[in-house]
Amino acid sequence: MHSSNPNLSSVKQMHIFLTVTLALSLAFINQAVAQKPVAKPNFIIIFTDDQGYGDLTCYGHPSIKTPNLDRMAAEGQKWTNFYVAANVCTPSRAALMTGRLPIRNGMYSDTRRVLFPDSDGGLPQSENTLAKLLKERGYSTAAIGKWHLGHLPQYLPTSHGFDSYYGIPYSNDMERVDNVEYKESFLHPQIDYFRVPLLRNTKEVERPADQNTITRRYTQEAVTYIKANTNKPFFLYMAHSLPHVPLFVSNDFRGKSERGLYGDVIEEIDWSVGQILNTLRKEGLDKNTYVIFTSDNGPWAIFNEHAGSAGLLYGAKGTSYEGGVRVPAIFWAPGRIKPAVISGMGSTLDVLPTFSKLAGVPLPNDRVYDGFDLSAVLHGQANSPRNEMYYYHDSKLFAARKGAYKLYYYSNNPLGYPAKVEKLEKAQLFNLQHDPSEKYNVADQHPEVIREIEDMVKKHMANLTPMPSLMEKRIISQKN
Repeated sequence: MHSSNPNLSSVKQMHIFLTVTLALSLAFINQAVAQKPVAKPNFIIIFTDDQGYGDLTCYGHPSIKTPNLDRMAAEGQKWTNFYVAANVCTPSRAALMTGRLPIRNGMYSDTRRVLFPDSDGGLPQSENTLAKLLKERGYSTAAIGKWHLGHLPQYLPTSHGFDSYYGIPYSNDMERVDNVEYKESFLHPQIDYFRVPLLRNTKEVERPADQNTITRRYTQEAVTYIKANTNKPFFLYMAHSLPHVPLFVSNDFRGKSERGLYGDVIEEIDWSVGQILNTLRKEGLDKNTYVIFTSDNGPWAIFNEHAGSAGLLYGAKGTSYEGGVRVPAIFWAPGRIKPAVISGMGSTLDVLPTFSKLAGVPLPNDRVYDGFDLSAVLHGQANSPRNEMYYYHDSKLFAARKGAYKLYYYSNNPLGYPAKVEKLEKAQLFNLQHDPSEKYNVADQHPEVIREIEDMVKKHMANLTPMPSLMEKRIISQKN
């Protein structure tokens, strides 16, 4: 005979109740976690001016010390076949901002090559810059440093999707005073030799800009901006004015490098990179911020040791040889980017589609883009989708690359200045993976490769509608 215990029954009921409640609570929590929106990633582009492929320790320079960039490369991805879309400033920057070849966005010229203080043109409002695309999706956007896509108000960064701008509107050698000899002004520069303005948004705040402190001030602006946007996704475009000649450096770095004044400048830029990355770490943003460091074209070789080095590459700024258009490129985002050395092709043209994809921003389908989405490469999931590159010298297609092979249609002065662009009687072919210095013409050995590249070029041209150059017209002086 069994006796019943009402207290035991109550305990069992309570146990069942608690178990069900806990299960429901865990399910609710899991659902809430699953539905919690993932924070949008931040983006920073650090863009230098005329820095050569061989100017960093991690790219082989024997005397310039770049510990912050070396660490960035070790923690991220170092790309060894990374290209700009033009061999001089303005068209190169236009390609970075729009993901489109300069011949499509009008930022090219067969006569002037870049914009000047008397130019009345600039990047057209019809172009979708990366800043404009990200701003439309709630991003805070800021441009710091050299712009060079038009100095009139309608062309400045604040008219192209950037909330704020602090920097110089064109190259640091422009508006040179008339009473100083050309070579002297570059080799022994003084601040007042160059009447370059410093702008805050559209307002001039300093003229001439104190270029000795410009890298330090750009850096402080960047650090302040990052700290002010810890709770909002942001895009920072940090475009250094240097190492474009004339070279300037702060007292803290003057005479510190084994490479002379040029090395001093690069080592101060390396310090600047360290300040930005350390700020991201301190603010807890490093795991959610993609940073790329690269340059706008190769070194300005005619200025001898005041210029940088293209390393083992042939050619320099102003040419579409490898030394003029292949640049250092480091991608960094700890925990997101898989550390590696990437020998596949990439380009500044790819930055806009890549960052747009990472931000969840669809590209408008009303125009042709020349970039590829590299996000799968950054995450270690695929090889680079880019297998081709078109090298324009103003309106001319100077060369084209498919896979390892680069086919030349024109020749030029390898120093870049003065330009001597001439049509080749017979195209030249180089295997860049075997011969990055472009010493050995293998055209006769590979006629089938030439045919493949020529077929590729024909398809490219069939899909190309050039925009007329927007860089030819000058401001008409109102003076009598």
